[in-house]
Amino acid sequence: MSKLRQPYLQTRRDAWVEVNLGAIEHNISAMLRLCNEKTKFLAVVKADAYGHGSTMAAPTLLASGVDVLGVASVDEGIELRNSGVSAPILVLGTAPSWSVASAVENDLELSIFTQEHLTACVNTFEHLKIKPKVHIKIDTGMHRIGLTYKEASSFINKVISTKEVELRSIFSHLACAEDEIISEMQFSNFEPIREEFPFIPAHILNSAGIMSYQGKQFDMVRSGIAIYGLMPDLSSNVNSVPSLKPAMSLKARIVHLKEIESDLGVSYGYSYKTDHNPTKIATIPVGYADGVSRALSNKIYGLINGKKVKQIGNITMDQMMFDVSDVENVHIGDVVTLIGTDGVNTIFIDEWAKLLNTINYELTCRLKARLPRVYSR
Repeated sequence: MSKLRQPYLQTRRDAWVEVNLGAIEHNISAMLRLCNEKTKFLAVVKADAYGHGSTMAAPTLLASGVDVLGVASVDEGIELRNSGVSAPILVLGTAPSWSVASAVENDLELSIFTQEHLTACVNTFEHLKIKPKVHIKIDTGMHRIGLTYKEASSFINKVISTKEVELRSIFSHLACAEDEIISEMQFSNFEPIREEFPFIPAHILNSAGIMSYQGKQFDMVRSGIAIYGLMPDLSSNVNSVPSLKPAMSLKARIVHLKEIESDLGVSYGYSYKTDHNPTKIATIPVGYADGVSRALSNKIYGLINGKKVKQIGNITMDQMMFDVSDVENVHIGDVVTLIGTDGVNTIFIDEWAKLLNTINYELTCRLKARLPRVYSR
């Protein structure tokens, strides 16, 4: 018996993330307008470009004026290389000693701040005869990774005298860019080092820093969340707030419709009971396994045919429900927008972040790989 032939077979659930590459291009232009002409621009694409898809976003970023890409780990950098990216890539996080050779073979630049890091780089040179390109991470007050600013001078001199490596920059990271007092403390810890080594490129500003401390751009700036159209926390004395466009939308199609009577429970635990008769319920295939927190149950809305509808009942692993009783002509297959714009209404991911007492960064990164990315301009 011959197998059933189909011209097209879709095996994924009917839910997806849309990424507007045109919005990313717009955001890069907006951020570049805040930068000095000679200041280089590093775009942070770690965590799969904050959930937007690093290998798909990278060509747009580079074509829009980005000079360097920043990743968290060696494997993220290798993934970009395997996709055809040839631009400089800096591993912003700590690279284990055993991964240094792979990084160098793939022309990835490394953050170093310990003798062990430097020794691993020297050993790699002796093995591969390729100089590792290194950037020295200095802790000026973040207290995460990096050598303390008090020890920076001696370590920088040691790296300079190590002929087996190529020193590309010194850098630090703002812990509270929205707080001018803390940021000024970090600047005061960083600038004497920069002045001692004026021939070494330096960078410290993140997205919020670019908007707030334009006089501290130095040789390069690093932007993450802003290039995806989302705003970081800002100081009250911000110099300029660019007009950004969120690049990410989250959508799904209705897979089931039913009408039930009033005073009936919906979903696990009956956290919601219907309050009108009949209540029309639409189910979509998105749940907490896709990155939509169960703690958002009964608190968020969706958009159907441009109209706002309430999510009801506990969000389950793979599905959630909406009360669509007031939506005319609703059908199975209609699109529900969870994040994004439909008609004149928009739901921002910042609204979810506020409900969860977290930040927009975390939520975009939560949207899991089983939600396919669909790209447009």
